[in-house]
Amino acid sequence: MSAETPVQSAGTFARLRLRFRDWRGTRPFWAGLFTILGGVPIAYFPYATLKLGTMSLTMATTAGAGSLIIGVLLITLGLTMWFQQATRVFAGVAAIILALVSLVVSNIGGFLIGFLLAMLGGALAVAWVPGKTEETGKGRRAAGKGPKGEGAVEPSSEGPAGETGGTHAPYGTGDDGTAEGVRPEAHNGGYRVG
Repeated sequence: MSAETPVQSAGTFARLRLRFRDWRGTRPFWAGLFTILGGVPIAYFPYATLKLGTMSLTMATTAGAGSLIIGVLLITLGLTMWFQQATRVFAGVAAIILALVSLVVSNIGGFLIGFLLAMLGGALAVAWVPGKTEETGKGRRAAGKGPKGEGAVEPSSEGPAGETGGTHAPYGTGDDGTAEGVRPEAHNGGYRVG
């Protein structure tokens, strides 16, 4: 090992952390995580054997298969939220429905732990919206772009009656200090006429 090894590993860790943060920011990460965490207790508790001293409690019920199916489906939906963002609304609604069904089928939704986590994950998935990339040069006339990215129309240098001269602000903009809705033809040297 050399003295530079910790620096390289710190750089690798920082790069991996930044890559994970970028990956996490482009998908409903927390929704998927809560949904997966909600599916685990729903699937686990019906098959768990709890020990209280010398007494063992087995909660295996006839609904154990239903609990296992609901838990596995919730885990699958959580992974779907991570890797198929286009289906996030469907996965969120399905997670909410499965969480509600788990109240009846799976020991009160995994003792309410799985139910609450799956409900939170489903709600976050439905509410999540992908972020928009910020454009450089914001503003009304920045970079020659119109309202939806089309090329902006340059104002003509002709006046209202074909006169050449200074340019006027577009109708209703108020760039020259006038009220909205006042036409450029109704101005005379900055004073309102008519």
